[in-house]
Amino acid sequence: MNRHRLLYFYFCFLSLAGCSTGLTQHFLDNDKVFQAQALMQEGEYKEAVEIFQLLARSELAQQNQFNLLAAEAFIKFGDNHSAQTHIANINPSLLSVEQRGQFNLFSAQISLSNGEAEKALNQLNIIPPYSLNHKDKISFYQSLAFANSLIGRLLQSTEARIQLGPLLEISEQQDNNHTIFNALHLLSPQTLRLKQPPAPDVLGGWMALTRLIKTRKSNHDEIEFQSNLHKWKRVFPQHPAHSYFATILSDKTVSHNFNQISAIALLLPDSGRYAQAAQVIKEGFKAAYQLSIKQPVLRFYNSESSNIQNIYQQAVSEGADLIVGPLSKDNIQNLALNTVLKIPVLALNHVPNLIQHNLFQFGLSPIDGTEQISNTARNDGHDKILILASENRQGQRIANYLADNWEQTGGEVLDSQGYNPKGNDFSDPINELLNLGESKHRYQRIKRLLGTQIHFTERRRQDVNAIFLAAPAKVARSIYPQLLFYRATLLPIYSPSQIYSGRPSRSKDIDLNSITFCDIPWLFADAYQGDLSLVSLDSLSRQFPQKYIRLLALGIDSFNIIEHLDQLESVPYAGATGVLSVNSENRITRQLVCAKFIDGSPVLRSFVNKSPFDEYSIHLENDAE
Repeated sequence: MNRHRLLYFYFCFLSLAGCSTGLTQHFLDNDKVFQAQALMQEGEYKEAVEIFQLLARSELAQQNQFNLLAAEAFIKFGDNHSAQTHIANINPSLLSVEQRGQFNLFSAQISLSNGEAEKALNQLNIIPPYSLNHKDKISFYQSLAFANSLIGRLLQSTEARIQLGPLLEISEQQDNNHTIFNALHLLSPQTLRLKQPPAPDVLGGWMALTRLIKTRKSNHDEIEFQSNLHKWKRVFPQHPAHSYFATILSDKTVSHNFNQISAIALLLPDSGRYAQAAQVIKEGFKAAYQLSIKQPVLRFYNSESSNIQNIYQQAVSEGADLIVGPLSKDNIQNLALNTVLKIPVLALNHVPNLIQHNLFQFGLSPIDGTEQISNTARNDGHDKILILASENRQGQRIANYLADNWEQTGGEVLDSQGYNPKGNDFSDPINELLNLGESKHRYQRIKRLLGTQIHFTERRRQDVNAIFLAAPAKVARSIYPQLLFYRATLLPIYSPSQIYSGRPSRSKDIDLNSITFCDIPWLFADAYQGDLSLVSLDSLSRQFPQKYIRLLALGIDSFNIIEHLDQLESVPYAGATGVLSVNSENRITRQLVCAKFIDGSPVLRSFVNKSPFDEYSIHLENDAE
């Protein structure tokens, strides 16, 4: 019996999941099958997929099964496009019950990697879990939890993780319990109380315990808390959270000592659509690193070279204490979905509703900017606004953030219009937004009633007191003059950071005069000074396209905040991208500065909501100082 066949049987024995492929005995005797399966168990997915593809072409009677195996290998390798190609070539009606479950599971994983959570749920809901082997059951409940989390269904996500728990190794169950607690911690005490199933339901026990701990933080009555905790233990005597008390009842949410990091692994792409952005971040990171007294070992990994889970495990095995990256949302999702994070990960992007133990998310999310510009407008006394944003997906996402933030502060959105970002004439959406058509309609009606010519001046709607304009600098320079032409002269205009190119340009930005926007302090010499300021790094920043300029600041902060990660919940850090804190989802939030275009130049206003910079000095003191 050759080496690959021995390995195959050995791994099947260890996994207890079986290595059932639904292949006939004739093909189980095929050495190539054993070779490919052994390669899969060893993590050599690229080599395994080449064998499965060859078998799919040569063994027509088993073509569906080999395409299924090839799809699984491609998914593990991180090539979901190729996996989808093989899935599309499979006839599900010719598969066994177990294979059909795998077919739908792999399809759901591909959908999740594309951000299609609803589609993934539909694919998962037709899978009977009993038809799956042990390994695939774990993937099934992980995928089910993740898909529900992506669309904000936290209770359904938690239920899936409760089903997942007994399938995991003891060491992995604690991480799963931590994720359950973090997800439920996002719910309000009222929601936890109203939707709690009765005892001895496991989900009900988690919800009762989470509500108890949330109440403890607000009441500060330790005697009452201990009494209620004793009651909880009596009501839920066999609950899995009993083994988790030491973790969840601790006041410290982070157990790592970030001051003693000795090796950092950066997982960033060297190729593909994010390669140039990654290079800018890397340069900012290295600039901060070179000025620091503490210089842990740095190791760089190409996040596009293999499956992101494999790269993470490689970095851990080579001694990393902390991971910085990945950058793409797909890689962050895949890593969180398929890996127990044994060491902390500082991901450089944000996936909404994604919560995982040891995962921090840090990026230039538009959530922070839209929240702050909304607060600025409300603090200026406005309550009724209009929104004008690009009709593309990014523009509408920003418009939704603006609307949500505005309504949460008690404001009212009277109307929202989309514009074509590739156009030059924005008169139609502006007319619709300002209700100028209604003004013309009233004029025509009065003219018919009087039967004579009367003087007419278009009037915009009078029920609005501010406009939110979401547009990049180049487009805004065309839109804003047209807004003024259509009688929005007296309406203050507020905008997210995209309206500012990042460098003063008086001759171009004169058309943006009086617009207020919020942005990162690093772009303003008065707000961020020192050896890592934009002025100091001017020659470095000019090596990259203007659209990437803010990513240098992200790179700077992604190094400088490392030793502050375990304190950010209570002690914000004044960084290049803003005053940084961490919220209950372990997302690093940014408090920005606000400015107003005056004579074509951005001039800083007072900081939003009595700036945290007043309390945490923005005057930089580098680690080297």
